[in-house]
Amino acid sequence: MIESRDSPRTTFAGHVNETPWDRLHAAYFNAYALWTYLTQPFLYAYPRFVTEEVEAWNENGETWRRLKVTFPDHIASHTRQQVTYFGTDGLMRRHDYAVDVLGGARGANYIHGYRKVNGISVPHQRRVYGIGADNRHIPETLLVSIDIAEVRFSSA
Repeated sequence: MIESRDSPRTTFAGHVNETPWDRLHAAYFNAYALWTYLTQPFLYAYPRFVTEEVEAWNENGETWRRLKVTFPDHIASHTRQQVTYFGTDGLMRRHDYAVDVLGGARGANYIHGYRKVNGISVPHQRRVYGIGADNRHIPETLLVSIDIAEVRFSSA
């Protein structure tokens, strides 16, 4: 073992956007964030997740249904309460959250680039922007850009 950290989340105490991270901060953050992104929306059916449909949202001429999800305490994620938006086709369009380890900075995670993998529509692109006071994303504040080249499912 080269490095380890027994309680990685607690090492973010007092962090803000400008606080530098070490390799273990980045590893912890990336691991829980990507796990959430790659298992949505299926993880919402896991035990002790609480879901509630909230008022619909209009964006770019579309009406998206919104699901407020409360994560159980034992699941590491950005924050306990998050909101996922779904298009009329049932696919995720946006995922909003505050990032607790960054002092509550808010993000609007836009989900695109769906491709069929073994009959399942899987998003291959995510773009995270800051959120303004009106709950609209701020296009000039691209915070994260994720492109997934290939997805495979295996039964092993």
